[in-house]
Amino acid sequence: MRVYQIEDDWGIDNLTLAEREAPRPGRGQVLIKMRMASLNARDLIVPERGYGRATGNLPLIPVSDGVGEVIETGADVTRVAKGDRVCPTYFQNWLAGEPSAERFASSLGGPLDGVMAEMVCLSEQGVVKLPDYLSDAEAATLPCAGLTGWSAISTLGKVRAGDKVLVQGTGGVALFALAFAKMLGAHVTVISSSNDKLDKVRAMGADAVINYRTTPDWARASREITAERGGFDVIVELGGALTLPSSLRAIRHGGTIAMIGVLSGLQFDASLGPIVTRQIRLQGVTVGHRDGFEAMLRAMDAAKMHPVLGRSFDFAELRPALEHLRHGTGMGKTLIQF
Repeated sequence: MRVYQIEDDWGIDNLTLAEREAPRPGRGQVLIKMRMASLNARDLIVPERGYGRATGNLPLIPVSDGVGEVIETGADVTRVAKGDRVCPTYFQNWLAGEPSAERFASSLGGPLDGVMAEMVCLSEQGVVKLPDYLSDAEAATLPCAGLTGWSAISTLGKVRAGDKVLVQGTGGVALFALAFAKMLGAHVTVISSSNDKLDKVRAMGADAVINYRTTPDWARASREITAERGGFDVIVELGGALTLPSSLRAIRHGGTIAMIGVLSGLQFDASLGPIVTRQIRLQGVTVGHRDGFEAMLRAMDAAKMHPVLGRSFDFAELRPALEHLRHGTGMGKTLIQF
């Protein structure tokens, strides 16, 4: 079978189209014929060994998110059957409960081999069945970006109808967070540097928008939006060093900052006083567990929610797809068609 793998040494230049022997499922395992994959920012970091030892060893098949069809099952498999359409879970060993080092060491696409292979063999515990209404392309976007948005809004953010939520940017996780917050009945504000993108998220349901390039002090500008609450109930924090100080000013007493991204840097300069005196929760979000994935799918099925899709590339075009992800300015998830 054809696979993409990082071989010989780390670096995007060592991402190679290669051949491996097709796997066979053992007891409790399923063999999946992959149909579609979806790229995340992480897929630009892994080839450069950006997570250090946690990235894994070479050769390594990259990319965590995809969808495929079960074509063979091993003995004692009961969760899925031949012919089922499934997504692999991002963390293969995190089925439910609290995170742990062992569970976090089971992510696909590093340290475990990912989905850029024509066939993938996994434990039946590490896959979820999909609602029929989702296309392959839509389903492929869910294991990392979709579940991260769901965890930030529902599982950890505990957003309820009437809450005020702020989402930073219009990337993959941000658009999922917007959709899930609206699904739960929240009022959502989106900030971006692009008026064109802000017009698009308004059409997707955003209740208020702020251009942070023309309005750098977006925390002050948002006070009118949250006047009756004294700040946002939940902020989906994707910027990192440069945006977190503003998020600390814009969150209400007792509110939650769902910390996901560090796009503007890892080190920040801000007073820690407000976190204590206003009892702010700074909640890290790292994707989520299988139970959360299945809860998300039930909610999506009930609402018939459709993810936002971007450009699609053929299997042999993984490297051009990664360059598009790196430099692209559009909205929607970048896809790989098998």
